[in-house]
Amino acid sequence: MTVTQLSEMVNVSVVNLSVLKNDRAKAIRFSTLVAICHALGCEIGDLLVLR
Repeated sequence: MTVTQLSEMVNVSVVNLSVLKNDRAKAIRFSTLVAICHALGCEIGDLLVLR
């Protein structure tokens, strides 16, 4: 799946998804995180890493 396809599925801009993908985000809305998980068929814990 491309960033553009995911962007369309979760209604988040490609730029914002790129910021998330490249680990430059300082925050994320829970609703955005849930939408991404639904689109990817994963759990929130699959996306988050404690550093």
